[in-house]
Amino acid sequence: MTDDLRSAGAPTLEDVARAAGVSRATVSRVINGVRNVDPAIQEVVRQAVSVTGYAPNRAARSLVTRRADAVALVVSGAGVEPGPGPEGAGSRAAGDDGSFTAQVFADPFFGRVVTGVVNYLRPRGMHPVLMFAETSRARDEVVAYLRQGSADGALIVSTHAEDPLPGLLAEAGLAAVLYARPARPVPISYVDLAHQDGARLAAEHLLARDCLRIATISGPLDVPAGQARLAGFRDTMARHGHPYTPIAEGQFTQESGEAAMERLLAEHPDLDGVFAANDLMAMGACHVLREHGRRVPEDVAVVGFDDSSAALACRPPLTTVRQPVEEMAAEMTRLLLDRMARPAAPATSVIFEPELVVRGSA
Repeated sequence: MTDDLRSAGAPTLEDVARAAGVSRATVSRVINGVRNVDPAIQEVVRQAVSVTGYAPNRAARSLVTRRADAVALVVSGAGVEPGPGPEGAGSRAAGDDGSFTAQVFADPFFGRVVTGVVNYLRPRGMHPVLMFAETSRARDEVVAYLRQGSADGALIVSTHAEDPLPGLLAEAGLAAVLYARPARPVPISYVDLAHQDGARLAAEHLLARDCLRIATISGPLDVPAGQARLAGFRDTMARHGHPYTPIAEGQFTQESGEAAMERLLAEHPDLDGVFAANDLMAMGACHVLREHGRRVPEDVAVVGFDDSSAALACRPPLTTVRQPVEEMAAEMTRLLLDRMARPAAPATSVIFEPELVVRGSA
C-alpha cells in the first residue's frame, strides 16, 4: 500500500481488500472474527490492515456483530465477612469498605490472572473490563452489565466458597467461566489445578529428604483448594506410614502463616519438615523459623504451593508446587470465547497438572 492511499483519508475496507487482493466481504469476515476463513488468508488480511493503517469503527461494528469486543474480569466474593484474598483460588471476602479491592491488588495471584487474560485477549483485539462483586448490589450490577451487552461474557475469580455469582450467571444463561471449580455444583465451565496431586508432590519431596516429623499449614478449610491440598497431603503421608500429621489452619496470607508456624512450634518443637498450602504462608513460616533459631532447610525443610513471586522473594527461595496461573487464566479466556461463539455448547472443565520446583528451602 502506498503513501498516496494513506494520505487520501481514513483507510476503508475497500482499501484493505485491494491491498490484500481479496474481496471486501473476506476482509469483513476476518476483522469480525468469523472462524471459517483460511489461516493464510487471515494473515494476508492482517498484514494489509497493518500496511493501510485501517482501524475498524467499533461502534458500527458492534451494531453489526452485536458484540462489545470486551469481556468482564470479575473478582467476586460473598461479602459476608472480612478476610484475605485468594492465592489458592478463594478465601473469605471483605465488605464494601474498600478493604476487598485493597486485598485484591495486594495479592500477586490476581496480577498473574490479569497477565494471562490480557495476553490472550490482546492479539484478538479484545480487552478485559475489571469489575468487583463483593456485595449483592455489585453482583446485580455485573449481571445487568452483561445482560445489556456491555461485555460479551465474564471471567470469574471467586474469593468465597459460598459466592452466589456463578449460580446467578448460569441461571441467566450468560457466558461465563470460572477460575477454580465451584464449591457447589453449578453448570458453568471452569479451569482448575489438580490440587491433591500437587500436595502429594510436596509430601513425597519432604519424605525423600528423610524428614520424619512433618507438619502442615493448611489453607482455609471452607475453600475447595484448601480442602484438596490438605487431603492430598494427609493421604500421601498416610500411604507412607505417617498416620498423623499436625495441622494449623491459615488463611493464605503471610501473617496467618506466621501465626500457624508459631502454634506448630509450640506444640511440636521437634518438627523437621513443613508443607504450607501457599507461598505467602510458607514465607511467613520461614520468617518465624529464623526468629526461633531454626535453619531452613538444615533444621526444618519448608515447601510452599503456587510458585508465586513470594517463592523467589523468600529467603531461602522456596521449594514449591507450581500452579501455572497465567496459562490457566489464558485457557479460562479461551473457554469463554468458545462459549461466546457456541452458546448452546455444554459446560466443560480443564484441569492443569502441578509441578514441583526445587529451590533452597527444601
